[in-house]
Amino acid sequence: MKDYFGYQNKNVVVTGASSGMGKATAEMLVDLGAKVYALDWNECDVKGIKQYVHVDLSKKESIDQAMKELPSHIDSYFGIAGVSGMKNDFMTTVSIDFIANKYICEEYLIHSMSENGTIAFMTSTGGNGWEKEENKKYYIDAILASGWNATVEAIMKTGFQYLPGTLGYPYSKLAMNYYTAYLQKSFASKKIRVNAVLPGSTDTGMKSEFTEMAHGEEGLLSHCGYANRLAYSKEMAGPIVFLNSEMATYASGVLMEVDYGNTVEERANIKPVQQVISLEGIYQMMQKQSK
Repeated sequence: MKDYFGYQNKNVVVTGASSGMGKATAEMLVDLGAKVYALDWNECDVKGIKQYVHVDLSKKESIDQAMKELPSHIDSYFGIAGVSGMKNDFMTTVSIDFIANKYICEEYLIHSMSENGTIAFMTSTGGNGWEKEENKKYYIDAILASGWNATVEAIMKTGFQYLPGTLGYPYSKLAMNYYTAYLQKSFASKKIRVNAVLPGSTDTGMKSEFTEMAHGEEGLLSHCGYANRLAYSKEMAGPIVFLNSEMATYASGVLMEVDYGNTVEERANIKPVQQVISLEGIYQMMQKQSK
């Protein structure tokens, strides 16, 4: 059988590989013959991985140490790790969900990847509206910043660091969706493709946290389109494995919404648009409360 996906003996890095969508992705990649380097806080028990590397993605120093344990050449990177913010403060959430991916790309992948390398992020449909000025003006300086510390400083200038961690989640997803577009100039121009999968509501270990954030299971299911159920982790792993594979060699800059038709109907005004996060609205609310 022809190896259409092209992962055989490739060095691939998966963050968040110990559970949920990251684990499902690591399992698929092992089956496809990849050498999987699994990065996570918790130990990864996926059979057949090349190496588990412990990392705290909220800390630059931990990422630096983890990257030393990886091969000098990386073929594919899967930025899947993330937290909901229910158990973390704003900056910790943003560090794990956004800054870590940015730092790894700009400090390491740009040097360890060559032509035909691939990068794919697992973001969220909760980051829809990423292109709107009312949102991007609050993360564009962070995206343009050079290095971990400058990125943190740019975010802190917004004053958002005092917000709850649950707002760090949509902030990060908005920023990551924009960042996927932003990276085209520096990576796609070098023939390194960068894409993202935007999942709808998915049944992972964080289901209870997202249910609370959505004010109940009905709110969570409202992002599932006509499926009328939560997605399984493997249903998000499949698309991200595809985007980073040789089956998608002309795909870069793709923001693949995987929510069973929910977003596209909203965009076409076929169904009412659910509430979309507005960072400008949050900022104005903060200003009113400070007076």
